[in-house]
Amino acid sequence: MASLLKLAWMELKLFAREPVTVFFTFALPIIFLFVMGEVFGNTPDPDGEVYRGVGPMDYYVSAYVGLVMTAMGVISLPVHLAAYREHGVLRRLRASSVSAWMIFGSQVMVSLVIVVLSSIILWAFATGFYDVGLPKSGGQVIAAFILSMLSFAAVGVLLGAVLPSPRAAQGAGLLLFFIMLLLAGAGPPREVMTDVMRWVGDVTPLRHVIGLLQDPWLGFGWNWAATGVVLGFTVGAALLSLKFFRWE
Repeated sequence: MASLLKLAWMELKLFAREPVTVFFTFALPIIFLFVMGEVFGNTPDPDGEVYRGVGPMDYYVSAYVGLVMTAMGVISLPVHLAAYREHGVLRRLRASSVSAWMIFGSQVMVSLVIVVLSSIILWAFATGFYDVGLPKSGGQVIAAFILSMLSFAAVGVLLGAVLPSPRAAQGAGLLLFFIMLLLAGAGPPREVMTDVMRWVGDVTPLRHVIGLLQDPWLGFGWNWAATGVVLGFTVGAALLSLKFFRWE
């Protein structure tokens, strides 16, 4: 356990030196929060046809928590692991008897710390500027948060395992990030999308993570359908990561 914590602490310090991932996990969600907040405010649609009948910022704040997880899962983790492989760090870790599980565990721990911190900052801005309230079901939101974070950590490790270089990982990660941002529910509301746009959004993990986080946050109860999909992504990505993980 001590070795795992030491490795996680080292990874956390390395994360702070990566300006691209710091921007995507801390700054970009807040920028989107202010853009959408200034455009739509937080007054519910009187007809209840968009934003599920709640205020736009109440709708988006939980979605942007999912967006922070997306940045960690498809940008930070894959680039980090691919760079480790390219520079021979993974090979040296293996020579030091560090297991793949320990590497995965340290990445999950770092991701959890970063996402929790970024989510708290995001919620503080949303509350201070747009009067966004506390989650309706705090315990369920915490459970959804942990499951969602594990899912994106597993996806990130998988991408880092199969992508051949840091440049390829960054390019693929940015593409996936913006597709999910625009079509999975963190951008335009689904009510204004075409059927094709909704279908593309539905096959992304962020769409189901947002549903998993948003329902208890807004008081709609636990989303069992999203739970099954997110669990599927988590288990599938974890098993594939172990199968395709390469030390060098």
